[in-house]
Amino acid sequence: MANKAQSTGESGASGEAAGRADETGTEARDPGRLLVPGRNCWRIEKASRVAFLVDGEDYFAAVRAAARKARHSIHVLGWDLDSRMKLVPEGADDGLPEELGDFFNALVRRNRSLCIRLLDWDFAMLYATDRELLPRFKLGWQTHRRVRFELDGAHPVGASHHQKVVVIDDTVAFVGGLDLTHCRWDTSAHRREEPHRRHPTGGDCPPFHDVQMAVDGAAAAALGELARERWRRATGHAPPPPDGRGVDAWPEALHVDLDDAEVGIARTEPPYDEHEGVQEIKALHLDAIGAARRQMYFENQYFSADSVASALVDRLREDDGPEVAMVSRLNESGWLEEYTVGVLRARLHRRLRESAPPSRYRSFYPHIAALGDSFVNVHAKVFVIDDDLLTIGSANLNNRSMGFDTECNLVIESRGEERIRRAIRGLRHRLLAEHQGVTPAAAAAAEARTGSLLATIDSLHSPERSLEPLEPEVPESADEWIPEGRYLDPEKPVEPKHLLALVSSHEPTASLLGRGLGAVAILLFFVGLAVLWRWTDLGDWLAPERLAGLVTGIRDMPSAPVVVLGGFVLGSVLVVPVTLMIAASVLVFGPVLGAIYAAGGSLLGAGATYALGRFFGRETLRRLAGSRLDRLSRALARRGILAVVTVRIVPVAPFTIINLIAGASHISLRDFLLGTVIGLAPGILGAALFIDRMLKAIRDPGPGSFLVLGLVLVAIVVAMALLRRAVQRSGQTPPD
Repeated sequence: MANKAQSTGESGASGEAAGRADETGTEARDPGRLLVPGRNCWRIEKASRVAFLVDGEDYFAAVRAAARKARHSIHVLGWDLDSRMKLVPEGADDGLPEELGDFFNALVRRNRSLCIRLLDWDFAMLYATDRELLPRFKLGWQTHRRVRFELDGAHPVGASHHQKVVVIDDTVAFVGGLDLTHCRWDTSAHRREEPHRRHPTGGDCPPFHDVQMAVDGAAAAALGELARERWRRATGHAPPPPDGRGVDAWPEALHVDLDDAEVGIARTEPPYDEHEGVQEIKALHLDAIGAARRQMYFENQYFSADSVASALVDRLREDDGPEVAMVSRLNESGWLEEYTVGVLRARLHRRLRESAPPSRYRSFYPHIAALGDSFVNVHAKVFVIDDDLLTIGSANLNNRSMGFDTECNLVIESRGEERIRRAIRGLRHRLLAEHQGVTPAAAAAAEARTGSLLATIDSLHSPERSLEPLEPEVPESADEWIPEGRYLDPEKPVEPKHLLALVSSHEPTASLLGRGLGAVAILLFFVGLAVLWRWTDLGDWLAPERLAGLVTGIRDMPSAPVVVLGGFVLGSVLVVPVTLMIAASVLVFGPVLGAIYAAGGSLLGAGATYALGRFFGRETLRRLAGSRLDRLSRALARRGILAVVTVRIVPVAPFTIINLIAGASHISLRDFLLGTVIGLAPGILGAALFIDRMLKAIRDPGPGSFLVLGLVLVAIVVAMALLRRAVQRSGQTPPD
């Protein structure tokens, strides 16, 4: 499979223009086909009806209406599912329950021939704070036996199942970027005050923009095959195809945007077990970029795919190449994304800005003045070239979606048919109109006047609602130490030894001036602490007698040892960070006794949670936490004491999680406890020494005290770095 853009049109889609221009001034493409099954798509199938659904209000209502018509089967593939979400939050008024789990239950109870299969990504623990607690319990054990919920872990370590597909009786299917979960519903108005845009727990959800495509006929049947195959790989059981004769699940209220069209189905599947990898979506994007003549319009949540950026750079450097409009969200979701994919986006944006003038490439975000400090989360995955090709699906413009995660996109190609071009152009104008606060007709008229996509966006600008220029930037200091994209956004599995090498040996290439400023900043920080302790109330709050009064009650208790050791056991069961418990112990009992209590308590806590893992067994843990932990379990059992030492020194999962997995594996209790003692000892001793020096600096603040504290901190950091390097050289890299 080619991984390079075909700028000369070798895929068969380019060629000379047919010489006819439509009302927007865009040349009609030669009717040659760009889509090639086995290269940039899986299959091309007919659909009698095609609909484009913009934003959750339209999509979720259509899914509910189609599901009510189901006779035999409903398949849902998703990255996340939430039984509490309401497809129609304002009330469906159809006599069925509102919440998704209860709705599915009611459907199978009233129809004995109906079976609903729900397949969710099997790594919920990583996103536990943003997901429904114990989805298997809510969507599996608490539901009817014909509502079957499973977790999909049939992909490499670190990858995810990211397809968003709903198929009903193989007669209608939906594909796009929306999961059946909370905080996805919104209207195209994206109002600041929206009473129906609520989290199941009661909090407000931010504005959310996404796009889906609905198809019927042979295209829907093919997506049914895709869903059943995904179920088979995840569960080992192959569902039978439904008898769709005489069934029409198309919702009556769903407007048809296009009749009788060929629909391509493009996938990404990473290599796993005996299955080879599939990179049809990557090939599709590269071929489409290479074939574009006049304009490219993107809407996407991310932009960090090196291959896509390189293909765009090549086209933008051409004297007569196409113009590119990229619509994305203003900010990333949280600091972690900001310093990972956010940095990668800024780097790629910088490359494109250096390759073309603003008249050829621009990046935008939807601005709605009424939202204040909030912004629209652009979650859509849309790509249009010359109104001749449209793809909508789950694939982001990042490396993961090109080769590492499972993805599914639908593709429509005009092949010179004006009616298809009109439908594609109509969707693009709908999207521009939504973002700019105008009607689709106004967007079409503006483009007819300007003859340019970017000039049209500029001409529709208004203070209230517009597409504003997006100039993502990354601080120079962060740009120096944030690693390259293959680590933060991999297109294929990253070897654990490479990650460990990155952590232990990466040195930032800061300038001499930067290092000098950093040293001055550290010095000023410690001087500032001394000033605060001397001449503010902070010194009174942290005075030794006050600290002593806080801890004396616990320390002088006759049962203090039992309380402390029991607290470690309880904290381990409740997944309290072991580092926090160690620090508290040393603070209360001093460096020597505190370290002894911390060591004993950590060992007891580890043993207790190891016993829980042994009691529940590997299968139960896999069902609750994901098959990724099965791999860590096998690695621990295979490598014994050294593996336990490694994951204590270079933790790859929380303390309690490692203990549970070890208990569920075949590693012996002796090896586990011995490895825990060896692995935790450096950290406990380092914590005791640092806290002891810190307390002495508080009692007697001054240059000498802070100098000793700084030296201790440096010694601890160096010692941990040497330990990690020793682990690397021994070959005992963290289990994947």
